[in-house]
Amino acid sequence: MDAPSTAAPIRPFAVTHRMVLAIAVPMTLAYVTTPLIGISDTAVIGQLGDAALLGAIAVGAILFDFLGTTFNFLRMGTTGLTAQAFGAEDWAEVQAVLVRALLVAAGAGLLVIALQGPILAGFLSLMGASEAVDRATRTYFQVRVVGAPLQFMNYALLGWLLGLGRAGTGLTIQFVLCAVNVALNVLLVLVWDFGVAGVAWASVAAEACALVLTLVLVARLLPKDRWPSRARIADRAQFLRMGVVNRDIMIRSLALMTAFTFFTAQGARAGDITLAANAVLLNFFLFCSFFLDGFATAAEQLAGRALGARFRPAFERAVKLSVTWGFAVAAVLSLAIFLGGGLVIDAITTAPGVREVARDYLVWAVVVPLAGVLAFEMDGVFIGATWTDDMRNMMLISLAAYFAIWAVAVPAFGNHGLWLALVTFLSMRGLTLLWRCRRRVPRAFPA
Repeated sequence: MDAPSTAAPIRPFAVTHRMVLAIAVPMTLAYVTTPLIGISDTAVIGQLGDAALLGAIAVGAILFDFLGTTFNFLRMGTTGLTAQAFGAEDWAEVQAVLVRALLVAAGAGLLVIALQGPILAGFLSLMGASEAVDRATRTYFQVRVVGAPLQFMNYALLGWLLGLGRAGTGLTIQFVLCAVNVALNVLLVLVWDFGVAGVAWASVAAEACALVLTLVLVARLLPKDRWPSRARIADRAQFLRMGVVNRDIMIRSLALMTAFTFFTAQGARAGDITLAANAVLLNFFLFCSFFLDGFATAAEQLAGRALGARFRPAFERAVKLSVTWGFAVAAVLSLAIFLGGGLVIDAITTAPGVREVARDYLVWAVVVPLAGVLAFEMDGVFIGATWTDDMRNMMLISLAAYFAIWAVAVPAFGNHGLWLALVTFLSMRGLTLLWRCRRRVPRAFPA
């Protein structure tokens, strides 16, 4: 979408620091709580003293992380489309986007259930785990996959709420999801002795509870007197638009996963100690991403709303504030890693060799937040504006540059070259998106 309809009126609104923080802070807290589910799964199963069950939880988590990342377009795409309809004050379209997103999410979940056999078989063959781990992973997956439609519908509902700027509601839902999951983990595994299946059922039940709560909260937001017609919901052009947006975001997400999977694989080729050191340092980046993603979410909502309102000053202000806050937070995070990174490394691992090597490469963990912040924030802008074709293309160009630099730098500099390739990849994504943004804004907001 380059330009809103010139027939639609311009709807001015002010973008303030408070508006940015009202979305970014709750979503940062929501992102930070997400790993608690995985920690809870591991801690509860760890009490059973069976290494195979722990391995199954780890393998199963990787598989569902992959599925979650692949289908996260249901959250991001819905946010952009909803924000634009909200900015245009088109409540019929706001509701129509919700229904379309839920239909697509339910269909995607049912498709995953239908294809669970080949998905699981292919994944287990790639992992090459022991027979005991494979058997426990099958048990875990076959239970948890039942909740795929619930999980994907929750993605769509969260995206819709964020499109309306309801980040506080999103935080509440995430808190309930985590609390129910942790409580049921203890009950089903430690009290009722359901084993690895209990962990999976806890995840399914938590998704179900979150879905029911979200639907209740969403029902209160919907204007009862402006429900869209079936024809509006089933509009072919709008469904195709949603499909294109979702397709582009999915390609972008798969390319991003490819970059980090390749990074891990190359670290493994350098030896176990280098692999472990890189994994330790990537935890710094993961932690930083929670904060940077919070401001990217603010950019999604505000940029999308401005485009729907056809008000260029609000769009430019949203870009400026989200990027400014992003760089400020990234600078603080980089400083914190510089000052305390060594202590964190010692807390994560007790292996002397890993500690030493991780310190050798700690400078890259310091650089990564500043190198990647523009990519995070511009991703948010492009998702909100639904300029997903450019987001996809710039990701693929950056990925190609990543591989090119890796091919040259690793033979010359070893693991430092691998980190250089990653940092360049992150930086190039942000810079290329900024370049495309400047080209697209005049077309999106014609005089």
